[in-house]
Amino acid sequence: MVGTRQVGDRAVIPVFPLGTVLVPGLVLPLHIFEPRYRQLVHDLLALPEGDRGFGVIAIREGREVGDDGVTALYEVGTLALLRDVEPYADGRYDLISNGDARFRLISRVDVGTPYLSAEVEWLAEEDGGSTGETEVLGSAVARRFDTYRGLLAEVGAVEAAQMAMLPDDPAVVSYLVAVAMVLDLHDRQRLLECVSTADRLRAEIVLLNRESTLVKELPSLPAVDLARTPSGMN
Repeated sequence: MVGTRQVGDRAVIPVFPLGTVLVPGLVLPLHIFEPRYRQLVHDLLALPEGDRGFGVIAIREGREVGDDGVTALYEVGTLALLRDVEPYADGRYDLISNGDARFRLISRVDVGTPYLSAEVEWLAEEDGGSTGETEVLGSAVARRFDTYRGLLAEVGAVEAAQMAMLPDDPAVVSYLVAVAMVLDLHDRQRLLECVSTADRLRAEIVLLNRESTLVKELPSLPAVDLARTPSGMN
């Protein structure tokens, strides 16, 4: 049961391994077709609305589909709170969930269900900077991201030019940029695992400088999907 999420507390929750990284605040749509995850949805719907949560954690090795597809998971994931469920007559579901609290995976737990469950520890969302420092870092990231977005638009990534302006909240900026940049899973996971907002923003400055340089050196890029706007955040 998800229950109250106090930093440092532990809980046993269902876990949904995915080939992507979910960050707090991001909207996550899912199409459910495997029998084990149909059972997960059925079990979640039997709970009080505030307890309908499951952990999303990125796959380090393996694949999403199949009984033995996942061989290793990353250590840090994000709780997804179920917001909307659309059932199909054949037993499939379309889900809408929102990223909430981050957690650290402690161990897998066999609770007798076909889907994975695990004991997790809830992580803090720390500011991490001195007075005013996080705001300065957030502004620096926003400026660099605007430049990066413009460079992508020049090489054909038209979705980048359509992304709305970043908000003022440094924590929200740190997560929006983490999902909007064109990064591999390892880099995105590393941003999720940052201990504080300030650490995440510092890491993003380095990544934005690196990626902007790479874009400048490439004559053209295929269009990429950056259609993740602040409206996707809580």
